[in-house]
Amino acid sequence: MPLARFPPRPPLAMDQPVSTRTALAAAEPPPHRVSLHINGEAVALEVQARVTLLDALREHLHFTGTKKGCDRGQCGACTVLVEGRRVNSCLTLAVMCEGRSVTTVEGLGTPDALHPVQAAFVECDAFQCGYCTPGQICSTVALLDEARAGRASHVTPDLARAGEPLSDDEIRERMSGNLCRCGAYPNIVRAVRLVLDNDQGGQGR
Repeated sequence: MPLARFPPRPPLAMDQPVSTRTALAAAEPPPHRVSLHINGEAVALEVQARVTLLDALREHLHFTGTKKGCDRGQCGACTVLVEGRRVNSCLTLAVMCEGRSVTTVEGLGTPDALHPVQAAFVECDAFQCGYCTPGQICSTVALLDEARAGRASHVTPDLARAGEPLSDDEIRERMSGNLCRCGAYPNIVRAVRLVLDNDQGGQGR
């Protein structure tokens, strides 16, 4: 069977004449101006429509606490809060967040005044390499709000009683979008449980 023949591959961009590269750059659409509220502060930036919220945060605004893991929405390392709801910032375009409030791990607490979730992760040793931790913490903050609002999950046994204290299975289900390559899951569950117990006692709000 004869081998299939394909036309030669076009040259790479850097192999093209300078005039060609200049023309291609000139043909690129103009950037969009985006106004956001990042960690309580108004921020304006200009980005191409294709720029993700993750890259806008890290590369343009230097909020490097948010991590790029799989860049495919599978690991949760890039989780941030948009209007209080957790999102994968690698799958969210920056222009989609126009006028919205975005909270990253930097906006939750400070070294001298940790957020209750941050403090619980430290107390329970709920991390090893720490790469996934910012996403885990942001996801836990959203989980607390979901629990307070009585929202059900896929493993809630009785939808009419969704506001009851969460079981460990509920915690695992609600945190299942955040992967830990180091396998610190037992301590992550302990940390989430600690915050939930404190929250139900009137603390950690």
